[in-house]
Amino acid sequence: MSGIAGGELRSSPKVPWKIRLLLATFNAISNACLRRNGTINRSLMKLIDFKVPPSDKPVNGVTTSDTSLDPSRNLWFRYFLPTSGENENLPIIVYFHGGGLVFLSPSSKSYDDLCRRLAGELPAVVVSVNYRLAPEYRFPSPYEDGVDVLKFIVENPPEKADLTRCYVAGDSAGGNIAHHVTAMAAEHDFRNLIIAGAVPIQPLFGGEERTESEIQLVGALLVCLKRSDWSCKAFLPEGSDRDHPAANVFGPKSSDISGLKYPKSLVFIGGLDPLRDRQKRYCEGMKRNGKEVKVVDYPNAIHGFYAFPELPETTLFLKELQEFIYSQ
Repeated sequence: MSGIAGGELRSSPKVPWKIRLLLATFNAISNACLRRNGTINRSLMKLIDFKVPPSDKPVNGVTTSDTSLDPSRNLWFRYFLPTSGENENLPIIVYFHGGGLVFLSPSSKSYDDLCRRLAGELPAVVVSVNYRLAPEYRFPSPYEDGVDVLKFIVENPPEKADLTRCYVAGDSAGGNIAHHVTAMAAEHDFRNLIIAGAVPIQPLFGGEERTESEIQLVGALLVCLKRSDWSCKAFLPEGSDRDHPAANVFGPKSSDISGLKYPKSLVFIGGLDPLRDRQKRYCEGMKRNGKEVKVVDYPNAIHGFYAFPELPETTLFLKELQEFIYSQ
């Protein structure tokens, strides 16, 4: 089936009621957290952002631990390590969580669950980055944090990790960060660390002009354009609009990246995601600039589908990611 019915984008996916209720609650509370003065009520967000501590005892075959890089900017990462004795020299995934650049962290239950699943099922060593959030920290803070984590990994290689198979990944806002960190990393010499690929998962990009999917899929599950616009304004330099290169990578104000040594990328798109047209434009722009891109488009997928193991696309997603990482 397609996400397009009768020539128009279909915005009513078949999603279990429990997931609908969960996403509706998240939308309502996260929207209420955004204040008119440009600040966030983070105490209110705690009602739905449940935190999970690290565990040195295996949970689903994976242990976790937290490593602090710079307490002054709360830069740390959660390290996910498969415990099976046969798992040596594993690929390493440096992961950036979603949350519109303003919410969530590696200790959020949804991301602890997701990264644990990636580590155990791929398998891989996963480094989930706690980057600085807007509006307290604007562009380019999370991008700089991401590059600093890569530098730290070079000097402090994680157990069981093969640094020649490093993948930079992230979903939604984290997909945006994954792109920019990979682009910035292309200008650095990391010695024995090789970025073998980038994996933007339903990445969050923007632009002043509304796309067809943004218009047709208003009211879609999870993605709220009003909240995305608020987050964009909170993150970008003051006075910038949504065509800033951080948001609109191949927009009217973008710079040429054709000369960058950008690795092969795997981009996931969902047919019922209002951001799908932005993501398609991103992939087209990458290809125009001579970059190798594999696009995986699930017609019936909502934004954030990968967080729910019960959705059929999640199993397909894990298989695609495994093939991409292990075929390199």
